[in-house]
Amino acid sequence: MQLPILAAIFVTLAGVCIAVQAPINAALGRGVQSPLVAAAISFGVGFAILALAAIGLGQGRAFLRAGSVAWWMWAGGALGAFYVWTIVWTLPRLGALSALCALALGQIVAAIILDRSGAFGLPLREISLPRILAALMVGGGLVLSRF
Repeated sequence: MQLPILAAIFVTLAGVCIAVQAPINAALGRGVQSPLVAAAISFGVGFAILALAAIGLGQGRAFLRAGSVAWWMWAGGALGAFYVWTIVWTLPRLGALSALCALALGQIVAAIILDRSGAFGLPLREISLPRILAALMVGGGLVLSRF
């Protein structure tokens, strides 16, 4: 199997994980009666699994280099924490479909801007009509999911 196909399959599976993770974390938030604590628990479990995997695969020494990277590279964890807390808090209010449509819309709009600017070392890609239509279609899906 070619690498781009395998990558697309993995990203699709990650999308499934996001869809399944959201209601699991929302249930955790109800169980502990705090979306913030639920997000912290979710991140803690994820951190433990990833740290053990890194150590188990012989990549643990890379943790020692974390202090030498640019400050903005640490923002991914903060952005991830905001995402997890937000989805835990909003899923019971919007429902899974609307919340995930809104999530996808935000991702697509941000991706168009990131591709156009080449931010964080990404290759430059032009804003095109199909990309704009993709964002509008997801936005339409968000509107339809609420009515």
